[in-house]
Amino acid sequence: MMKIKTNVNLVVALAVFWIALICGAGAANNPVPGWEPNAFRDQSTLQIMTIGPDEGEHWSRLWLAVIDGQLYVRLGDRAFGRIQKNTASPYVKVKVGDKEFDKVRLEAAPEMTDKVAAAMADKYWMDILIRHESHPMTARLVAEPTPSPAK
Repeated sequence: MMKIKTNVNLVVALAVFWIALICGAGAANNPVPGWEPNAFRDQSTLQIMTIGPDEGEHWSRLWLAVIDGQLYVRLGDRAFGRIQKNTASPYVKVKVGDKEFDKVRLEAAPEMTDKVAAAMADKYWMDILIRHESHPMTARLVAEPTPSPAK
């Protein structure tokens, strides 16, 4: 009976260890508090802020798609033009839901163009019209930690 109890304790201890290890790895993969693309899936839009050399800060509202835990947007001509002139490139500020992120890298993701377009078509009924407009860029948004203020 004692040997069974010891084995059960060992199994429980190993299970706790593995759960802690897995949770710790998940936290290590997300160094930006609140940046959970899967949690943004039900949001209809997000906003990105670019900084133009002449106009300064500008917020653009974009549709979003979450695919395999990654956040994607499809840029029309105006938003793409702002991205090209963004003096903070490759970063934008992002508002999604009630969260704001100061340092988000906007990465071109041409390999995802078809998947993002399909996800947009599934999510947004207006895409029946929008899909025919020019979309010169499909981009992945990746939040990066902002440095802590010096003490």
